[in-house]
Amino acid sequence: MKIGITCYPTYGGSGAVATELGLALAARGHEVHFITYAYPFRLRGYAERVYFHEVETSFGHYPLFDHYPYTLALASKQHEVAKEQGLDILHVHYAIPHATTAYLAREMLKETRQLKVVTTLHGTDITLVGQEISFYGITRFSIEQSDMVTAVSQYLKDETIRAFGIQKPIDVIPNFVCQGEYQPGASRQREGLAPAGHRLITHASNFREVKRVRDVVRIFSRIRKAVPATLLMIGDGPERGDAEREARELGVEEDVRFVGRLDTVAALLQATDLFLLPSQTESFGLAALEAMACGSPVVASRVGGLPEVITDGVNGILEPPGSVEAMARRAIDLLRDPALYARMAAAAALRAQDFAAATVVPMYEEVYRRALG
Repeated sequence: MKIGITCYPTYGGSGAVATELGLALAARGHEVHFITYAYPFRLRGYAERVYFHEVETSFGHYPLFDHYPYTLALASKQHEVAKEQGLDILHVHYAIPHATTAYLAREMLKETRQLKVVTTLHGTDITLVGQEISFYGITRFSIEQSDMVTAVSQYLKDETIRAFGIQKPIDVIPNFVCQGEYQPGASRQREGLAPAGHRLITHASNFREVKRVRDVVRIFSRIRKAVPATLLMIGDGPERGDAEREARELGVEEDVRFVGRLDTVAALLQATDLFLLPSQTESFGLAALEAMACGSPVVASRVGGLPEVITDGVNGILEPPGSVEAMARRAIDLLRDPALYARMAAAAALRAQDFAAATVVPMYEEVYRRALG
């Protein structure tokens, strides 16, 4: 099959999954064309049968437009690539605006060839953006007009049906992890990451409000009082400044390291003892899955799709969002109990195997075949 993929190319779970999916599909013999405004951050160098088509984001001065109409440029590019490359499937990640532009591209092309649109819902396109009154109608229309729709968790499927009254079937296909890269390390090498004798605590996100990064620092501060530890903060975003201030106010700034955005985090997760994800909501929690695959137990909020990945007390710890004291207390108990920690770390890695790319990618191929009829 020839498959076009549109996603947000910047750091985040949806872009990571879309890119890894494209690479996995290419490795399975499909031809994959990424159509977006920048090179996806997980697309590292040349890969056989993988192509990138850049969407323009600016043009010469034209006073009629206050802002460049990116969505129209994207629809035009999707149509152009589909026509010239003979795409069978246009797989878009996020309903707004990608499912909308895919609908336009398909309609422009329908006189000459069939193009099937598959839309994957990832979370905030449904739970935040899509439910804004300005976008509600077009979000619902774009989902309904897609040939096939998938959601990354049962929670997100249920929320989509509840919020939009969607009538068409939605397939639940979870996020996946490439276990050739994300797997327990042979040794937990922390040189340059944390002083000898410290437990390494890690958080990775886009540092937006929903991630509750100040809670990450608060939990760590309590852990630090009981256990020698260093906190590794991976990523960047609007809440980074607040997290840095929180670390200074709590007097733990010397043990908190902000390393910014990284293209690959597997080696850091392999060195991690405990991963913190106290989000307000998570439709799936790809960062948690990647940490688990590397043998790191996760302390997370009992929200959204996280309980579909983490079983509390077995392969991780779940507490209500905002439960800083409870999360810290249970994290300390875990780190102080070597036998319990070893069991939970092994169970986390075992659970991650259920979300291996070899299991999940064929589920998308089946959706494509059904879309093509």
